[in-house]
Amino acid sequence: MLHGPLAGKLIAFAIPLALSSALQQLLSSVDASVAGHFVSSQSLAGIGATVPITSMFVNLFVGISVGANVAMAVCIARRQHDRISDVLHTSIALSLVVGVLLMALGLAISEWLVDAVGIPVDARGDALVYLRLYFVSLPFLTFYNFGSALMRARGDSRRPLYALAVGVVVNLVLDLFFTLVVPWETAGIAFGTVVSFAASAAIVLRWLTTDDEPYRLHVREIRMARSSLGYILRIGLPAGLQGAVFSLSNTIMQAAIDGFGSAAIAGSTATMNLEYYTYFFVNAFAQAAVTFVGQNYAARQRDRCIKTIRWCQLFGASSALAVSLIFFAMGTGVLGIFATDPEALQYGMTRLIIVELFEILTSFYEVPAGAMRGMGVSILPAIITVLGSVVLRIFFVFVIFPGFGTYAALMMIYPVSWLLMDAGMLASYAVIRKRNLSAAA
Repeated sequence: MLHGPLAGKLIAFAIPLALSSALQQLLSSVDASVAGHFVSSQSLAGIGATVPITSMFVNLFVGISVGANVAMAVCIARRQHDRISDVLHTSIALSLVVGVLLMALGLAISEWLVDAVGIPVDARGDALVYLRLYFVSLPFLTFYNFGSALMRARGDSRRPLYALAVGVVVNLVLDLFFTLVVPWETAGIAFGTVVSFAASAAIVLRWLTTDDEPYRLHVREIRMARSSLGYILRIGLPAGLQGAVFSLSNTIMQAAIDGFGSAAIAGSTATMNLEYYTYFFVNAFAQAAVTFVGQNYAARQRDRCIKTIRWCQLFGASSALAVSLIFFAMGTGVLGIFATDPEALQYGMTRLIIVELFEILTSFYEVPAGAMRGMGVSILPAIITVLGSVVLRIFFVFVIFPGFGTYAALMMIYPVSWLLMDAGMLASYAVIRKRNLSAAA
């Protein structure tokens, strides 16, 4: 990361990461597809309506794992081999604590969460069953994501991809088995998800415990070192809270979508799956910016930081545009993977045109935010994201949207909020770049 041409290295790092995220989402997509085709529309609606809820929990610990990534990258760049082990074992300990606490919290408030998003009565039972079993899987999911973040800090974004690939296969097989052979329906789909996350986590655990020193995980040494924990939380906690609050705004949006009925939920869920795949390419290059800028900033290589950010912005925007256009060209053909009801497909196409086609806008706030976190600035991008994706969207839903009342009008908040976040994030990045990279020169 510190030497040689950047463009090829960034692509080689980001593409496996994007594919890893896509595979992780494919687990949910497989659940939705199997539910829609082999169980019922109510099962699909129930699973789809829980996505903003589960994302709120997942984004919290994924954001915190960014702190582990940056902490490890800095230690590697500064050749602080004695601290690498502390960061490794502290990160894993933190992942286990966070996973168990979030599982307990989620199980305790599952019913309240389902009622809070206003899931229709005919889909409530399926949503509650799926949500509770999903929460059981959180310790496995937190371990996997923290372990993956530590690997990525070393430039290894491929092994997490392989571990997830195994999980996807396990999930697909079990989903089909527990719906077609053993009729557990939604519960069977959720159980398959739990087992698949456990399989991926087990593979990552095996790799971490057999890596060369100082990157080897020793189970008996898993504990939190105060200095490493403080640095990880300083970078990761704002990012995690940003992700959780961002998902909270999506939960409010989901409640508004639920008001249009099960067909709207199913159609929105179908297109939302496509949006996730598009966003993963943006996020992959944002994570590349975090890791590459983190190492080069620690090594005081100013020009290399700037080149990294430019390449990541170009690749992130270009990939988002390309994927969006492909999905638009496929239209109802690709939406039909998730939903078959004509009314649901109509809702899905509306969202595809208004939201999916403008996913490119997300790159202009995600990549600068990743660059700032790589430079150790995490609170400012979190504030901008909260203002744009939460405050603005809540104001829109409760103040502006009632005057229109249409599904299309509701969808407009996405591109509008992205534009405003772009402006705020790019302006903030310009200030941070001038201050921090000049000081690093």
